[in-house]
Amino acid sequence: MGVRVVHVHLVRHGQSTWNREGRLQGQTIHPSLTALGRRQAATAAATLSGRLDGPAILWSSDLVRAAMTAAVIGTRLGLPVHHDEALREQSLGRFEGRLARSLTPEPIPPGSHVAHMWWGGGESTADVYRRVGRFMTRELVHPATSATHVVVVSHGDTIRVARAWLLGRGHRDLESEEIPNGSVTSVSFESLGPVTAKGEAVRWGACDNPGPKCARGPKRWEA
Repeated sequence: MGVRVVHVHLVRHGQSTWNREGRLQGQTIHPSLTALGRRQAATAAATLSGRLDGPAILWSSDLVRAAMTAAVIGTRLGLPVHHDEALREQSLGRFEGRLARSLTPEPIPPGSHVAHMWWGGGESTADVYRRVGRFMTRELVHPATSATHVVVVSHGDTIRVARAWLLGRGHRDLESEEIPNGSVTSVSFESLGPVTAKGEAVRWGACDNPGPKCARGPKRWEA
């Protein structure tokens, strides 16, 4: 296998009506973009137009707020939008729709880890990590296209999980910083070795928000 470089661009959707109200959204389908959210989507599209210098594919969560953002980006870049449920936000079960300020902290049982908690009866971080990992394995390890840029429009918690997966971290090792609405985080890879039939022992050099001095170094990925 020859060297193959792939650039993944993680875009958080623009502000939604529930973002503005301070409600937990999770996988609730219908919240749409506000006027500010549409402007943020346009800004993300402009950012991407300056970063894409080769064939690209555009993927999006199918939730309305992400799909609306992706539509703006697709129009600017001249790309069709492909939707995948694997890119949805973490499900928050019965907490969805509630105001964040109305919630009280829930204790983590002794011997448990926060990444394995099913908040509101929804998904755990480990659950999200697995589904995002399957998506990334398909698009990066066994791609169906020759795209060198993969644009992914998704959600705050899902992007934090995706970034951890892409940089070789586990589901317990997520960064805690806020992912702003309309932000674009780019991660570049250079394949350094052969890919097995099951996508195991894939070695990549990874660089976050790459520049001309992007460092290279082997990483082991478990698909």
